[in-house]
Amino acid sequence: MAVATGQAVLRITLVLVAGCVGVRFLRAGIRRLEAVFIAAGERAEVVPGATRKRITTLTGMLRTLVLVLIWAMVTVICLSQLGFDVTPIVAGAGIAGLAVGFGAQNLVRDVISGFFLVLENQVRVGDVETITFRTIVLRDLSGVVHVFPHGTVTTLANMTMEWSAYVLDVGVPYQEDTDRVVEIMRRVADEMRADSAYGSMILEPIEIFGVDDFRESAVTIKARLKTLPIEHWAVGREYRRRLKKAFDAAGVQIPFPHRSVDLVEVRRPLEILVRQAADPREAAKADDGRGRSA
Repeated sequence: MAVATGQAVLRITLVLVAGCVGVRFLRAGIRRLEAVFIAAGERAEVVPGATRKRITTLTGMLRTLVLVLIWAMVTVICLSQLGFDVTPIVAGAGIAGLAVGFGAQNLVRDVISGFFLVLENQVRVGDVETITFRTIVLRDLSGVVHVFPHGTVTTLANMTMEWSAYVLDVGVPYQEDTDRVVEIMRRVADEMRADSAYGSMILEPIEIFGVDDFRESAVTIKARLKTLPIEHWAVGREYRRRLKKAFDAAGVQIPFPHRSVDLVEVRRPLEILVRQAADPREAAKADDGRGRSA
């Protein structure tokens, strides 16, 4: 009995050691695979680091899945060495898997949808806060965390895929020369590209689409700044600040609403009624006048 127990303990120890060694080899293999995929993807990427984010997200999900499978197998083998009949466990796992397939369809849908979201490079860590097997986690400007199951994402709009853009509408008064305004806008954008603090964030010269709209008090000129992912807000705010100063220096006014007020001359009958209301004697004279006329 003691010999059998000792052999069981030895086998369990060997299984645990094999599991630990397998996990180490697995992690090393995934890191190597990750490096190969990153090196292959970086040759054609537009934005530095974009491929690394996508591959890191995908390999992280794969690592978690394989680790769960390895330790599940180790647990089953250890139980069998301890004398437990693992046949019901394996059969129960199969039945549980079938039940999960029918009863947890949403869970399966979320996992499969999440895998393809990452595999097809639709979204990655950096575009969002976190990606798990089942959910996408977003954090808004106020710090509020929003969690979305993958299966509920039917339409995805990614503002930070490869590059971002800051679109702005610049309004100027009707009396301003729009060509002159466009030149000022280009000059300010070129100065930002030459600035060491912001030049590395801006990918291309500013795109000015031209006069886009005629509003109540302004002519609208539409433009776009193409930047590194997520940097468009910082670049756009700085560009607006510098553009305001450049407009002030060039005498370009910022439009504001105008209202025209017409002054209408007050007619005399209204003036007479006002006087009568203010002085009772005027009202009496008016009454006497009407009596004599009668």
